[in-house]
Amino acid sequence: MTKGIFKDDAERQASSNEVVEGLSSEDDSAVLAKLGYKQELRRNFTMIEVFGIAFSIMGLLPSIASTLAYSLPAGPTGLVWGWFVASGFIFIVGLAMADLGSAMPTSGGLYYWTHYFASPNTRNALSFLVGYSNTLGLVGGLCSIDYGFALMFVSVIVIARDGEWEPSNGIVYVVFLCCVLVHGVLASTISKAMAKLQTAFVVANFILIAATIIALPIGRATQRNDATFIFSTSGNLTTWPAGFAWFLSWLSPIWTIGGFDSCVHIIGSCWFFGFIICIVIAACMTPDIDSLLSSPYGQPMAQIYYDALGKKGALGLMSLLFIVQFFMGLSILVAVSRQSWAFSRDGALPFSNFFRKVSTRLYIPVRAVWGCVFVACVLGLLCLIAPAAAAALFSLAVAANNVAWGTPIFCRLVWGQEKFKPGPVYTGDRFSQPIGWTAIVFLLFGIVLAMVPAAGPHPTAQTMNYTVVVNAAVWGGSLLYYFVGE
Repeated sequence: MTKGIFKDDAERQASSNEVVEGLSSEDDSAVLAKLGYKQELRRNFTMIEVFGIAFSIMGLLPSIASTLAYSLPAGPTGLVWGWFVASGFIFIVGLAMADLGSAMPTSGGLYYWTHYFASPNTRNALSFLVGYSNTLGLVGGLCSIDYGFALMFVSVIVIARDGEWEPSNGIVYVVFLCCVLVHGVLASTISKAMAKLQTAFVVANFILIAATIIALPIGRATQRNDATFIFSTSGNLTTWPAGFAWFLSWLSPIWTIGGFDSCVHIIGSCWFFGFIICIVIAACMTPDIDSLLSSPYGQPMAQIYYDALGKKGALGLMSLLFIVQFFMGLSILVAVSRQSWAFSRDGALPFSNFFRKVSTRLYIPVRAVWGCVFVACVLGLLCLIAPAAAAALFSLAVAANNVAWGTPIFCRLVWGQEKFKPGPVYTGDRFSQPIGWTAIVFLLFGIVLAMVPAAGPHPTAQTMNYTVVVNAAVWGGSLLYYFVGE
């Protein structure tokens, strides 16, 4: 449990000098060698393919559709302005992360940066906390994406049967389970094609966005809402105060584009296109928001499509929606398997020697892929409790990742400013630190939002937000594992 970043620096540096031919350019290998690592995974993604995998993980329209239950209770202002304001803060976090990512690019960068910048007395414990939070957050992202896929998939069946069939929680979990397992098979077998598929994923995302922002206004031509409704009408379908209900609407953009370690220009693109999508949805949805949230089709977006385009139109766009959602799940499984592999490479996961093995034929961490699939299947059991419990899969990703992203920024600002050497992308000496502190405050507030029950301050077992339970167990368990097993 004392490998990788937890090794003595000289020992780690000595193990990094070997370069495996064909995995990357000599420049990439040299950068990793300076950080103390040898190249073990294939680096074969072009710039557009890197854009593709990050954009696919965010999956803009499917993600907005999956999280309408967070934004709609605050009314159109929650949907539209909640998206715009929160996305602005997310962009600031992205800038803070860009400073670190440009300076020190490596798999498992979040906990590596934490270890590098933190004080000697805290670096190992904080690195454990960040690594486990990031792994949990990404697995939570996989769970929430595939759970969203399951809901969209069954909603198509409900629409096809004219609302005369209602899926049980067990059926939703079975669809979720099948989706996760198929993702595991694909992530283990088509690694060489994954880079090329990212271009197709981007195209599918933009086709879905274009189809939605064109078809909805046409379908609702005589029933569109006016600007006052879109930009000025608030609401509160929770038992929280109205202001806090509006803040809860931030969870939609935080979950959707909260991949702060993705490229900053992708976050900016999602901010812009997401704002347009939210305006179109607000303009074309029925003013009776409660009827959307309680739609017989199980998904507010399915009801919005049905109201505007009828049964056939809703079936077509919801089908395209869950296909793009499926691509999102595949992309994030690739991402989380690399994070988990990096953490096991550094000896921090239980059974690290098992999970750190890389396929010598495919140059991918197959064991790490299936370890993540297993954890996702277990966390997905929350689907069986109640919809509110399953919603914890969304907020789980938010809370865990906010800790993972905020900690290295905090360590750099408090302990590591003198050690920080800017890379090609840098916000400058004047702005870098204010940007970093703004990011930390926003991330802390996001953790609070992710922990509270969305419906109100007096939860039952069915409406409880189980995020606090799962996250507390992982955070406490990771620190206990570090100190006990040291």
